[in-house]
Amino acid sequence: MKSRKLITIWRVFGAGILGFARNAWLSLAALATMIVTLSIILASVVINATFSHTIEQIRSKIDVSIYLKDDITIQSKDQLLDQIKSMPNVKEVEYISKEAAKSAFLELFKDNIDLQLAAMSADNKIPATVRVKLYNPDMMDDLKQFLDQPEITELQSSPTSYSGSTKEAIDSITKATSFFRTAGIVGVLVFAGISILIIFNTIQMAIFNRRDELSIMSLLGASRWFIRGPFLVESMLIGVLSAGVSIAICYVLFVVSSKVLTASTFGIMDVAYSRQFFSDNLLLICLGQVGLGVLIGVMSSYIATYKYLRRNR
Repeated sequence: MKSRKLITIWRVFGAGILGFARNAWLSLAALATMIVTLSIILASVVINATFSHTIEQIRSKIDVSIYLKDDITIQSKDQLLDQIKSMPNVKEVEYISKEAAKSAFLELFKDNIDLQLAAMSADNKIPATVRVKLYNPDMMDDLKQFLDQPEITELQSSPTSYSGSTKEAIDSITKATSFFRTAGIVGVLVFAGISILIIFNTIQMAIFNRRDELSIMSLLGASRWFIRGPFLVESMLIGVLSAGVSIAICYVLFVVSSKVLTASTFGIMDVAYSRQFFSDNLLLICLGQVGLGVLIGVMSSYIATYKYLRRNR
């Protein structure tokens, strides 16, 4: 009994491979469509990951600087630091004294002689600073509300760094992150849907070309799975081959682009990361592409054969 099932499975696979070779032009058309689709999907995933990585790098450098008055007492300063540290979204709090702030200023502008001389000759006007890093820069409202309290504002010599153009830049980065992540997911779903429709029509054409053969098989008592099996095998074969070719195309594309292009080519996007992401996740990418290719092919083939068998039962 088992040997009979194995023979049947072997025949189904053989018929599927034979059908793939016999309908070469249709198979190539389906293969080309699937390659383009999987390549676009993979490219979308890698580009989205690259952009997200770049955004995360920028977000990791985002902090809020609180500038303190010169006459603030040690008790008030320590109390302020403790209150900020107790906030759940606060990752790190660093206090920078007036002297340390001046030294950092001189180091930052060490190539600007005029600023160096001005800072050295005048009294130290640079205020002591509290630098706050957050776990999630998207959730700054709690910190902002705390800093805007009248008793806290009295301790500040000037508005925090989270204001004006800096606030607008941070808010723009936050919105861009959300938009591109959503756009990447939508793009993948759209291209997958288009591929299913095209492969579905290709399989329908293959069924139409072999309709006489399928009718004879049905009259001879072949089961639905035996009739459907070869088309499923063809679709799986198309999916696997397409996945391999799309991975090779995208790998070459991102390797070349990472060598030729720089981050400045596309503004802030770190193009070189695409190659690193591809290499670090190669096994996962291969499994994902093969799985997606087989899934798209099998779904399309199943729907097409189901419609045919239902119409001709």
